[in-house]
Amino acid sequence: MVGAATACLLLRAGFSVALIEAREPPAFDESDPVGLRVSAISPGSQSVLEHAGAWRIIEGRRHCPYRRMHVEETGDGKLVALDFASAEFGLERLGSIVENDSIASALWQVLEARQTAGDSLGIHRPASLVSMEFKAGGVEIALADGECFTVAMVVGADGPRSGVREFAGIDQKIWHYGQKGIVAVVRAAKPNPGVAWQRFMEGGPLAFLPLDDGSSSIVWTRPNLEAQRLLELEAAAFSEELQAASNEWLGPIEACGPRAAFDLTMRLSERYSGNRSVLVGDAAHVVHPLAGQGVNLGFLDAAALVELLTEARVSGTDWKEQSALQATLERYARWRRSDAEVMARGIHGIRALFTPPLLAPLRRLGMRLVGNSWHARQAFVRRAAGVHSDAPAVARGLS
Repeated sequence: MVGAATACLLLRAGFSVALIEAREPPAFDESDPVGLRVSAISPGSQSVLEHAGAWRIIEGRRHCPYRRMHVEETGDGKLVALDFASAEFGLERLGSIVENDSIASALWQVLEARQTAGDSLGIHRPASLVSMEFKAGGVEIALADGECFTVAMVVGADGPRSGVREFAGIDQKIWHYGQKGIVAVVRAAKPNPGVAWQRFMEGGPLAFLPLDDGSSSIVWTRPNLEAQRLLELEAAAFSEELQAASNEWLGPIEACGPRAAFDLTMRLSERYSGNRSVLVGDAAHVVHPLAGQGVNLGFLDAAALVELLTEARVSGTDWKEQSALQATLERYARWRRSDAEVMARGIHGIRALFTPPLLAPLRRLGMRLVGNSWHARQAFVRRAAGVHSDAPAVARGLS
């Protein structure tokens, strides 16, 4: 998603793009069941996708805007809750729940339309990168099918095990949480009223994300062994445990679709830029999903990179020249690494705070303090919405 969005933004800004993609783009058919992987797209990311040309396609498909968010904690059997409403902070919505396949296919639809229209776009698909050789005037790329070409710079949007990052010699620190995120689509007796609901419990949070038909996409964080046990349960038994964990927020769970799970880690690259190369999205950073910020950080990366490259190109200097380009990429790296690490380490700290049961009184105190401070809640919401003062101009609707 992030790589395709970066390509769309670069093309719109007038750059030439060679896009290397290992797989065929996902098909999206609204007659199919809702996919297991969904994203909570922030208002800032929505603006980025609008600028990329994909949001109009996404908005014409099933998706679910949400204007309320509820967060609660149940330490020592006592309930403390925080509620957020978009209108309170001058936002039309807090976000939209969209299937990942819908986002990816919409972006590819834009890319293929741009290629047909004659934009300077070369699509190499399916293809894999086998080498990058850095020269003074560019980067020589070699693909597995034997094709070779030279580019001014390389954007690594190739995920947490990024080959571009390895070729660029950029190290990464990895934290393994010993947890899995269980995902499924469930239907309860009461339809989800369009609320992003999250409960923090010992062992990890449980989230119900609203879907447009009243069902919910869940993300249930559990320790590895517990997650495996839950995955092996029959649907009815799993639904009973989910119902108990949610304290029957929506009443009895009446239907549960297929389940899957993914390992939870935090990955932070030590640098976001190298010699004529730069990282965006999961290639640069992977964060715990409890705040739903993973792909949103990636879309802000894409917007920030294109913003700085455009500034460099219109400044009158040769933006491709080695020193000029490196200065631009280092500006990007400082900007985005700072923002991503604030978010990643903040989420990491919240996760740690909710792990030991002995910290329950401190957690409840912290939630009460946030609940009683409009300014604290505004700062939280604007950063989660991707419209804070340090966000790229496109995300803030200024370009």
